[in-house]
Amino acid sequence: MIHAFIKKGSFQDSVSLMIISRKLSEAPEVEEISVMMGTPANKSLLDVTGFWHDMFNEATPNDICVSIKAESDDPAIIDMISTALEEALAEIASGQKGGNKLTTVRSWRTAKQKSTNANMLLISIAGEYAAELADTGLEDGCNVMLFSDNVSIADEKALKEKAAAKGLIVMGPDCGTANIAGAPLAFANIAPKGSIGIVGASGTGIQEITSQIVLQRQGISHSIGLGGRDLTEQIGGISAITAINMLAADPNTRVIAFVSKPPAPAVRQKIIAEMKRHNKPIVAQFLGTTPEKFQDDNIYFTRTLDETARVAAELARVEDIAAELPKVAGKKIIGLYAGGTLAAECAMLLSEKLNVEVDNEHKQGTMLDAD
Repeated sequence: MIHAFIKKGSFQDSVSLMIISRKLSEAPEVEEISVMMGTPANKSLLDVTGFWHDMFNEATPNDICVSIKAESDDPAIIDMISTALEEALAEIASGQKGGNKLTTVRSWRTAKQKSTNANMLLISIAGEYAAELADTGLEDGCNVMLFSDNVSIADEKALKEKAAAKGLIVMGPDCGTANIAGAPLAFANIAPKGSIGIVGASGTGIQEITSQIVLQRQGISHSIGLGGRDLTEQIGGISAITAINMLAADPNTRVIAFVSKPPAPAVRQKIIAEMKRHNKPIVAQFLGTTPEKFQDDNIYFTRTLDETARVAAELARVEDIAAELPKVAGKKIIGLYAGGTLAAECAMLLSEKLNVEVDNEHKQGTMLDAD
């Protein structure tokens, strides 16, 4: 049967509640426990997954909904789990015991004063308050990552337009993953540093591409999440364009991988036009669409996450080699081929890609001078 209770006015982010759910589920008296904020989306999820209780109709987005599956009908289970929940919340509030203590503040202004060099604000609070705080962060010259959801489309667009005008970016709302200069944020893979930058309106897409890139023995410069609505017609890809421009200007990023949920057709064309403005290779995967061709100028269109990662890794290898050429001026690239046509073809392709001249004076082969 389902036992349930609501803890009023106690907002927690989804990461904390996931940890708490797992911990409380270890109690021998229960089968499963779900701990979620009372947002409309979460209520729907509780219903679909079989954790619904009618009392959740009374919950607001600032309330914690606790649903307990247990064989026993003993109401004491509620008291036991409620006590365990309070202990878990207190433990999160005080930080991990024995670990390094983080500076605790009660307002954004105080936080900014204590970290004057900070240029990124990560927001994980109730959605009804998130937009106002994000606006304050932009006023103070900070990029914003909105882990919070339940932010209106109107607020999202206004925030992103303001950020773009200031040369900043708003990631989100409901941006679940990012990796900025090697710092993983929210749900994120720890990946080696490399030359591939990822832009994504799909959090799981970003994480899978990251994992596959690492398996290809390449690394990440930055991963920038956009939130699931950025490429809708209402928002128009504002943050996507900003992210592409940021990575195009970043000297540590030589290849850009882009992934999104099905975009609005007009926004897709707008993003493609923006990509063509830059000379860096860009691997683009627009989920829900079938590419008409593999390559268009500097853009390589892919259909799957695996293909996106593989093509990005191959391009990164080429770009990394090309970046090293100025350091080896005067040296040559030598290839041994069983046939002059094969050698000539390879020389032509390398010459075009690396912008070097072909030396054809050797009859048995072809050499490229890297001067």
